[in-house]
Amino acid sequence: MGRIALVTGGTRGIGAAISKALKEGGHTVVANYAGNDEKANAFKEETGIAVKKFDVGDPAVCEAKLAEVEAEVGPIDIVVNNAGITRDGVFHRMSFDQWNAVVQTNLSSLFAVTRPVINGMRDRGFGRVINISSINGQKGQMGQVNYSAAKAGVIGFTKALAQEGAKKGITVNCVCPGYIDTDMVAAVPEKVLQSIIGGIPVGRLGQAEEIGKLCAYLASDDAAFITGATMTINGGQYMAA
Repeated sequence: MGRIALVTGGTRGIGAAISKALKEGGHTVVANYAGNDEKANAFKEETGIAVKKFDVGDPAVCEAKLAEVEAEVGPIDIVVNNAGITRDGVFHRMSFDQWNAVVQTNLSSLFAVTRPVINGMRDRGFGRVINISSINGQKGQMGQVNYSAAKAGVIGFTKALAQEGAKKGITVNCVCPGYIDTDMVAAVPEKVLQSIIGGIPVGRLGQAEEIGKLCAYLASDDAAFITGATMTINGGQYMAA
């Protein structure tokens, strides 16, 4: 059954793959983006997926833009909180601006985006909230205290909201990708990249499409008994209990 899905950071990298997978699953998808109009419009042209520009870290903006989406295409039943940024640096040199920018976009956005639609999901007795965390939210990463803290918070948010939504037909799950073959990872120096791959038991980077397919499954009716789960998809690089 096709539903309305919103994917934040949904026009590039992992987010683009998630948007495409949800569309292939029969859903009507709206892909949020923050700033790159050229790439967003190219994505829209390529896929036929609607795009919507807004800052996921601003609750008032999110409320207004999500109301626009629901007025244009219908009630949102699937939310994928994927938007994320990095502002890396060792903690003893990190500024509050570096800290706050990452926490706002990577963690506070989950409140800003999910809160305006959760009551509609509760009223309709159906909802899928899928939150994209990271391997570094599970194990931590030097130089990413802000990012690791925010992504760890995503896991806690998931577990708590899953308990609140379960009796209303709302599942809330978390996906923790490892190193995925995106433009961001491709920009890593070759020597560093080979070192990373050497630490992945399956011997390769992940593919964005693999994340997309997992999210499409979690969004489906078939995944109704999965909630509060943290799905690691990292080629065995970090095996969480």
